[in-house]
Amino acid sequence: MGTALLGADECAAVTLVETRQGSPLLITCDHAANRIPAALGDLGLSADDLMRHIAWDIGALGVAREIAKQLDATLIYQNYSRLVIDANRAPERDDSIPVRSEATDIPGNRSLGLAERQRRRVEIFEPYHAQIRSFLERRVQHRLPTVFVAIHSYTPVYLGESRPWDVGVLSAADRRMADIVLRELSRDATLAVGDNVPYSLAAGVDYSVPIHAEARRLLHVLIELRQDRIEHQAQQQRWGARLAGILRRAVDELLGTRGGKRPVENNL
Repeated sequence: MGTALLGADECAAVTLVETRQGSPLLITCDHAANRIPAALGDLGLSADDLMRHIAWDIGALGVAREIAKQLDATLIYQNYSRLVIDANRAPERDDSIPVRSEATDIPGNRSLGLAERQRRRVEIFEPYHAQIRSFLERRVQHRLPTVFVAIHSYTPVYLGESRPWDVGVLSAADRRMADIVLRELSRDATLAVGDNVPYSLAAGVDYSVPIHAEARRLLHVLIELRQDRIEHQAQQQRWGARLAGILRRAVDELLGTRGGKRPVENNL
């Protein structure tokens, strides 16, 4: 394929923080970092642009880490910017490697040949999703139920349009997890909670949840947090603790036997 994209001294494409505590939860973070491989320079962007939401989901990894810590859950996250290749888009899509994000052109992504697109897919995209697949397949082999939780964040204003929600809960046909998370978040009257806003979860657009969770019939939910609510570490820890408590209750309700209820079927 030619020259490798990632140098020997560069960060791996994916990080796995695995627990042995028996939690059914898998926490993922598709857009955890704004890192660009050295071979790609800065993609023609300024340092300020690479700190913006166009490059990553600001604050999402901190929240995901806190949830995983609170619940002894496994965490898998992507270590390179979505501007290199988007872990939540099928590689065949035009926006898998965007030439424009919001109102910002990405010069380093213009006129890419098939070989360069394949290089990014093989070295950045595939290792992340292979790690998720491997983890899930091991759980299937051991007949262990799994709950898939994807953590994302979004900018408060996009193309001039304000997003008033503090948090959005995304789901498609299977709303089992989403309905409980929405119910629990809505107990706090001070929160603006969105149901499938500012985005919706759509097969053919989103990749991670449809491919790994919906296709396996796993319990799942995608949580979007507004970036100004989680930009600082203390905010990330508070939101992580809040969501951990809600996810714990959801798992108890859906996989537990409280009240004499039988557990729901998951991926078994």
